[in-house]
Amino acid sequence: MLQEQEIRPVLPYTRPKTKEEFFKKHDYVYDEHYDCYLCPANAILSYETTNRAGYKMYRSNPAICQACPFRTQCTESKEAVKRISRHVWAECVEEADHLRHTEENKRIYAERKETIERVFADLKEKHGMRWTTLRGLKRVTMQAMLVFSAMNLKRMATWLWKRGRPSDKFNFVFEIGIKNIKNSRYCSISRDFVFNLKGA
Repeated sequence: MLQEQEIRPVLPYTRPKTKEEFFKKHDYVYDEHYDCYLCPANAILSYETTNRAGYKMYRSNPAICQACPFRTQCTESKEAVKRISRHVWAECVEEADHLRHTEENKRIYAERKETIERVFADLKEKHGMRWTTLRGLKRVTMQAMLVFSAMNLKRMATWLWKRGRPSDKFNFVFEIGIKNIKNSRYCSISRDFVFNLKGA
């Protein structure tokens, strides 16, 4: 989806959580043509179902796993069944992981701590976005957009104030232009508000 919009994904790596002395997920090879997995013993894990979260489930044959010498390194299932999940968008994640090793992505990722990571920190620490009490994607999206709008207004106010925009002794007045809206909207904010931006 990002590639269709010519957006280059720059994402952090999340190390898979696997018990010690057990095979890692990358030890199971995915066969795109037959839509199945091959385990370290070359047994097939066939497609079983797709759950509501968008994960495709693959299941081994217990008759084969029962006598497998690698069983103790593969599964703790009493039924001798190994299951592996694969998201329907796994190919996109794999492509993003491939790009993670390129020099361009390494350079861009190093800039995250100076840009977007600071924004995320402010969202969580100063704007209560560590969690939400709302339910549903629509309501949570609305809350997030309102918070982002507030943060942008604060940044604009700080920027205009540092420019030394002319103002009277008591009020700091500035105009906010919004693209794609014919009629301009104006916002009058007191000087005390601007002085308190850093503590908000």
